[in-house]
Amino acid sequence: MLQFDTLIIGSGLAGLALAIKLADHQKVGLITKKSLLDGASSWAQGGIAAVLSKDDSLDAHIQDTLTAGAGLCDEAVTRYVVEHGKAGIDWLIDQGVPFTRDLSSSTGYHLTREGGHSRRRIIHAADATGHVIQETLAARVLRHPNITVLEKYMCVDLITGKKLGLQDNRCYGVYALNSLSDEVITIAAQNTILATGGTGKVYMYTTNPDTATGDGIAMAWRAGCRVSNMEFIQFHPTCLYHPHAKSFLISEAVRGEGGILKLPDGTRFMPWHDERAELAPRDVVARAIDFEMKKRGLDCVYLDISHQSVEFLQEHFPTIYAHCLSLGINISKEPIPVVPAAHYTCGGVIADLRARTDVESLYAVGETACTGLHGANRLASNSLLECLVFADAAVRDILSKTRQILPSLPDWDESRVTDADEQIVISHNWAELRHFMWDYVGIVRTNKRLQRAQHRIQLLQDEIDEYYSNFHISADLLELRNLVLNAELIVQSALLRHESRGLHFSKDYPETLANAQPTILSPPPPYSASLSKQQCTLQHFTVD
Repeated sequence: MLQFDTLIIGSGLAGLALAIKLADHQKVGLITKKSLLDGASSWAQGGIAAVLSKDDSLDAHIQDTLTAGAGLCDEAVTRYVVEHGKAGIDWLIDQGVPFTRDLSSSTGYHLTREGGHSRRRIIHAADATGHVIQETLAARVLRHPNITVLEKYMCVDLITGKKLGLQDNRCYGVYALNSLSDEVITIAAQNTILATGGTGKVYMYTTNPDTATGDGIAMAWRAGCRVSNMEFIQFHPTCLYHPHAKSFLISEAVRGEGGILKLPDGTRFMPWHDERAELAPRDVVARAIDFEMKKRGLDCVYLDISHQSVEFLQEHFPTIYAHCLSLGINISKEPIPVVPAAHYTCGGVIADLRARTDVESLYAVGETACTGLHGANRLASNSLLECLVFADAAVRDILSKTRQILPSLPDWDESRVTDADEQIVISHNWAELRHFMWDYVGIVRTNKRLQRAQHRIQLLQDEIDEYYSNFHISADLLELRNLVLNAELIVQSALLRHESRGLHFSKDYPETLANAQPTILSPPPPYSASLSKQQCTLQHFTVD
């Protein structure tokens, strides 16, 4: 059995920041499903929103966040995050992150503007901000003697006191599958942090990496944590539409620097939908594109930034420019074909201002968590900001605690399972899930579509439960199991919201209610003290 003071599950910005901040004081373990640099943080192009300029203000950033969140943001949480934003950026600069400079600026850095922002406040590293940050922090993680990195380990489930038959409600660690050896190991920890990202892969079209399968949300639910606002899935308006471009995002900053959305005949259409046009929040722009595509039978629309010079495009968007050019699209001369795609999970595991969940010693940070910052629609570039601020909050809480004696944890029991006779069930169910979630639980929803999705989810759930109970586990099976659970949480939350707000638009309930309330789902109590795999399946929802 491995044992750490703190175990971090996930190697995005939140996970790496946590590891670095804790490692001078503790023995830290960091688990990642693939390699250290895989994950959504590395794919972030735009940057990090923070109040850095004299022309900006905390109140302006707070108001922009509240406006985008459509009345559901927690104002106290929003203020806390915005007020701690500059400290997070300063910490990254101290770590050596080379943000794009602008010596003519009062800050010394180039700040861009994105949809929903009233000021230029996005600090970035060209158009590959996430990748640059991750490379910088990963190098520090790998050099630190107190950090143990476990790559290619897929967490199976959290180990809690209730599952052990104890009287407490505490997390003691996880079971993790070595994807190379198929061995399940036991990892004990004083504190466990979920930093596993979102659940974008539940949809057929997404800007997310293959790792975004909602693992942390699913494990937290099975451990007894509440989730909130799972119906609010942000669809990024502009994903590159090309048969050879899998999940390639065209940054919000392209519109921030003057990019215009057009129909195939060159007609600009965003002013018809919102006075802010291309700089409206993402939910508005995504619905507008979806409306125009369905109305006209289009496969895509076009984002035109060709009025900017080649030099400007290569300086500000070198990754986008080069990638599009490799596919035969010269963005300095022609528009970029784009479609909306699932991008960000605004809901998640309920976490407080210290990143604590309902289970003692279990924390949730980043896209896995629902802190109240994003409300019904995340403001562009607030996600990496949230990772930094809540990673720091979790560190301070963890370091303030006294150590406790951990109980002996049992090994993973595979005595009652056999090898699977075929794997086709997993791939077929995965494809079916993503297809009907896109058709029935997408940008525009109806009760009938949601009920159809719910029925199909239950059928998949039954098949997966049977498979999980009788056969040796695999990473693919674990991801599918987690995705189906996330799908059920999304659909159940959507059915409970009898209005249209932010990212959730229902044809049956097109009006927005005067009183904004979060959707909160509570898991059922544990089925028994047994740790057998058969006891870890979703059965029923109860609603707070």
